Amino acid sequence: MQRSTRIKKGDVVYVLTGREKGKTGKVLDIDHDKERAVVEKLMVFKRHYKRGRNPAQPEGGIVEKNGSIHLSNLSLIDPESKKPTRIGTKLLENGKRVRFAKRSGAQIDQ
Repeated sequence: MQRSTRIKKGDVVYVLTGREKGKTGKVLDIDHDKERAVVEKLMVFKRHYKRGRNPAQPEGGIVEKNGSIHLSNLSLIDPESKKPTRIGTKLLENGKRVRFAKRSGAQIDQ
């Protein structure tokens, strides 16, 4: 069963704990099964490839890849105050459900 997450692809997030604590980045991808997100330029690690083993790197070499961060360690950046905030949802008059920042009350989804 897939749980709903309040952080979506394309959101700017703040890392709360771990090796990358205090840094911000844009969410590139989310794995809903493992509840993890790949954040741009964070949790980068190097993968060493032997010659001929990887079709993308036929000569081999060292490739940098983005690791993932658990969603519980991420917090959305408030669009107004530019600080980490919790996320709430509310129902608009037209029946559309949108996310909003609990810190400032600013609407996140358009």
